[in-house]
Amino acid sequence: MRIYQTNEVRNISLLGGSGAGKTTLVEAMLYESGAIKRKGTIDGKNTVSDYFPVEQEYGYSVFPTVINAEWANKKLNIIDCPGSDDFIGGAITSLAITDQSVILINAQYGVEVGTQNHFRYAEKWKKPVIFAVNQLDREMADFDKTLEQLKESFGGKVTVIQYPVNAGANFNAVIDVLKMKMYKWKPEGGQPEELEIPESEQAKAEELHAALIEAAAENDETLMEKFFDAGTLSQDELFDGIHKGIVSCGMYPVLNLCSGRSMGVRRLMEFLGNVAPAVIEMPNPVTTQGIEVKPEIGGQTSIFVFKTSIEPHIGEVFYFKVMSGKIHEGDDLTNVSRKGNKERISQLFAVAGQTRTKVEEVVAGDIGAMVKLKDVRTGNTLNVKDCEWIYPEINYPAPKYRRAIKAANESEDEKLGEILNRMHAEDPTWIIERSKELRQTILSGQGEFHLRTLKWRVENNDKIMIEYSEPRIPYRETITKSARSDYRHKKQSGGAGQFGEVHMIIEPYIEDVPAKEVYKFGSQEYKISVRDQQEINLDWGGKLVFINSIVGGAIDARFLPAILKGVMQRMEQGPLTGSYARDVRVIVYDGKMHPVDSNEISFMLAGRNAFSQAFKEAGPKLLEPIYDLDVLVPSDRMGDVMSDLQGRRGMVLGMNSERGFEHLKAKVPLKEVSSYSTSLSSLSGGRASFSMKFNAYELCPSDVQDKLIKEYEAQKKEEE
Repeated sequence: MRIYQTNEVRNISLLGGSGAGKTTLVEAMLYESGAIKRKGTIDGKNTVSDYFPVEQEYGYSVFPTVINAEWANKKLNIIDCPGSDDFIGGAITSLAITDQSVILINAQYGVEVGTQNHFRYAEKWKKPVIFAVNQLDREMADFDKTLEQLKESFGGKVTVIQYPVNAGANFNAVIDVLKMKMYKWKPEGGQPEELEIPESEQAKAEELHAALIEAAAENDETLMEKFFDAGTLSQDELFDGIHKGIVSCGMYPVLNLCSGRSMGVRRLMEFLGNVAPAVIEMPNPVTTQGIEVKPEIGGQTSIFVFKTSIEPHIGEVFYFKVMSGKIHEGDDLTNVSRKGNKERISQLFAVAGQTRTKVEEVVAGDIGAMVKLKDVRTGNTLNVKDCEWIYPEINYPAPKYRRAIKAANESEDEKLGEILNRMHAEDPTWIIERSKELRQTILSGQGEFHLRTLKWRVENNDKIMIEYSEPRIPYRETITKSARSDYRHKKQSGGAGQFGEVHMIIEPYIEDVPAKEVYKFGSQEYKISVRDQQEINLDWGGKLVFINSIVGGAIDARFLPAILKGVMQRMEQGPLTGSYARDVRVIVYDGKMHPVDSNEISFMLAGRNAFSQAFKEAGPKLLEPIYDLDVLVPSDRMGDVMSDLQGRRGMVLGMNSERGFEHLKAKVPLKEVSSYSTSLSSLSGGRASFSMKFNAYELCPSDVQDKLIKEYEAQKKEEE
């Protein structure tokens, strides 16, 4: 493969919902470009992009796959992204480092929730969008309806470049209103016959051609003036206007495909090479230091590692984009993301799925792969010596499906931990948390299928059987009123004994509300004089305020840290359910010491037990984590989804229509959404999606609290 210069490189994200035909399109593009001699099929499990065993097992793309195709002296770097919302991380990774996106649409189903999600992320990353309507040879294909949905969803920027003459089982021709020609294919597809537009289609083609000219003129003031003066544009001016419209995200062109029969594939590649933007025409990346980096071959060498793959017989394969300069085999680079570790680049490859072609050099804007590095991770920046640029790591959506995970054989837990860390490197949306609080390893991801995929890989590739279970919920305990207690710890067993007595008041901590000067319990008043105050921000959220109000030396100051330690022990394992406690003010106002037997352990135990007694008398309540849900659902399934949320103790906050779908916002307890992704898919026929984000802790309903307390007490009795 020859070395392509920056202006000859096109980086493209291939997006679309499950079943849109992305993997089949990649096969057709590689075949038409001469990169492969025979097209593989998903059923045959021999495609270039879906080459991992788990992808072949399920018949779905799981990882974003980098391929390249050479076409008309251009290098098209195409990243084939998974369509399922469970694997949205692959699309986000791809959009972060490519310059444009092709969103594939199944002509049978039109705009789906996957289309909406991918467009939303492309819009967020400010990446141009080209729509390609695929599978026009299917019996139920309906281009006109799909186009209507595109315009309804994405507005007037949707612009027809091609339309099919005969969508359906007999599909074999399209009208190209940019070139004003008809392209017709033989049954085997490939190179089309270029014909004049039939008289029966002439009026429609001219109408769409005029609309295309007007849309192109809108993207440049000079072209607009020419259009007003002459009423039309030359072919070169038309190309220029479309090009500027794509670059500025002011136009979303629509092309036609039947990728399974290689119809329209060559025209799509020609369009990407000649009309779509080059690397140098897109906004430059900005480092974490706020420095704008231009993709110049003569600049300082700097690369960003956007993906890691672990493959049999090879090990780690690192995929990178050259942000500036150029990289050669044998170069020494500094990993500025990992304490300046030095890395020697031993081998460089151009990539087409699992096929890697050695290259001597990769230049600014291009994408490649490398192996045999010492200490590199996804998201790392590697630079030439004395270059300190660091690129921001890619942000991914919050997880929305959680399971506790463990090895079926406990002796393999440590090995499983290593495997999970490796899995996270390959897919950063797999999140592993070893929770001290819950005493579980929690695996979080984007959905049930996402976690089922990981299970399949561990059990089939690594031969470790694993078990999933419902994760415990990280409840919190707090109090709702003031309470007082005193506790004496006394132990005498010959020799030095133990003695410590602590009197304390506890009350709910509320921001900006100070402790009172007088507390009344029954008929007795307790005056408080704040001698010292510690405000502790708890690792699990909320605060503990610890006040020393001891007068007359009843407890020596050196024992107060021990009392605080005892209180903290109880905060880490609350009296109600063993959950973390939060938002409590503790006032130690009195106590007693013994001149010989008092020591730190005595006051720690006295403080812990005094706090536990007071907590139980202070109107203790459980708090549960509440999450914000954003649900995107087809209108005809809205009622079912709302009913389901109400059954999950959800509170609907609002709803609005968004691009042909209903956008629903709600607050739901975490306990009720552990399997929501599965239920939502069932309710909507797989046509809905959602995201979730932690909001706050709120009081549990009394019936839920009573049930949890009983379960905890029963568990404690079993352990005893």
